[in-house]
Amino acid sequence: MDEIIVVYRLDQPVKELAHADEAPGEGPAVLEVHAAPAAPGAHSVPGPRTLCGKDTVNMRPAPWKPSGPGFPWYDPQYAHKVCEACDTAMES
Repeated sequence: MDEIIVVYRLDQPVKELAHADEAPGEGPAVLEVHAAPAAPGAHSVPGPRTLCGKDTVNMRPAPWKPSGPGFPWYDPQYAHKVCEACDTAMES
């Protein structure tokens, strides 16, 4: 699979955030955790859609970077907020 970017759907739209570099817990709450392929030619920018088909424009890239096979693709502290469709796509 191509490079994956973990993205958070937050309780505030990204464009309303004052500090885009805030770590989770310091700013808006994480509502869902999604996976998105990297944008063409980019390594840290998500493409326009998550693996489940949601628009990434109002999502924030997570500071979490997957470690590789055998490790979760998402930050374990947000395991209860992982999108099931994205998780299923990551397993295949």
